[in-house]
Amino acid sequence: MLDIAQYDPTPYYNWSYPDRGRLTPGSEAHRNAFCRLLTETYNPYKPAVIPWPTLSDDELRRLSALPFWDTAVAIEGRASLRMQWQADRLDDPQIAEALSLNAAEEQRHKEVLHNMLTFYRIELGPEPVYLPPHNPEFGFLRTGFGECINSFFAFGLFDLARSSGFFPPALVETFEPVIQEEARHIMFFVNYVAYRRARLGLFGRIWFDAKCLAAIGEQFASRVGMALEARRRRKGVRSNFLTDGVATVARGFDKSTFFELCLKENDRRMRGYDRRLLRPTMTPRLVRFALKFMR
Repeated sequence: MLDIAQYDPTPYYNWSYPDRGRLTPGSEAHRNAFCRLLTETYNPYKPAVIPWPTLSDDELRRLSALPFWDTAVAIEGRASLRMQWQADRLDDPQIAEALSLNAAEEQRHKEVLHNMLTFYRIELGPEPVYLPPHNPEFGFLRTGFGECINSFFAFGLFDLARSSGFFPPALVETFEPVIQEEARHIMFFVNYVAYRRARLGLFGRIWFDAKCLAAIGEQFASRVGMALEARRRRKGVRSNFLTDGVATVARGFDKSTFFELCLKENDRRMRGYDRRLLRPTMTPRLVRFALKFMR
């Protein structure tokens, strides 16, 4: 069993918006804060010069056996393009600049994964063709809410892989910037959604809420395999990133312990950023609700 009592509460990073006062969603100060969250915490590492560590035969077999690499690369590639498509259509230059940076970081995540798999000679299937969504904002919302779900569980999986020795410490350290960038991305996303909603009129807000609910519903449906299976097969992209990851890395751990770890890691990765900014709450609330029955 994983020893949750050994959890380290120290935040990963620290950043605060310098101006004092409330950051009311929809205000200029709120926009400045969540945009500067991305631009002022940018990490300029370059995928091409990452020194990949040498792995033992057992470590390489474990890495090669993970079943979600194709999906992970496709997720990052699709996220990058959808975010850039949305950024290109925004009237606010500050938000567009921050979202373009987000898109560039997603593309960099894809390059990191691709370079790692090439270095360790792990074969990838053909990459799917990324088509522009009919509605760029809805495509962006689908991607953002999907990242909120994926990142929550990825935080726990990453720490579990580290603490259990599934990944060697050198490889964990190499991937740390990628994982932490996802925390920044989902914080930016939920604050952007709140900012966008607050600046709409009544009917615009109702329509925007409907798009958000549709995006959330689609993401949850795809993860439990209850909808969109035919479309996923036509695209040739597997979408069971979470179930594959949990089944492989967390084998032998009970679900309640794993969920508690995800909650703690999610809190730790968000804790170092300005507390006046919003945090993703949807998945943590659902998991806390589920834990009441698991216990």
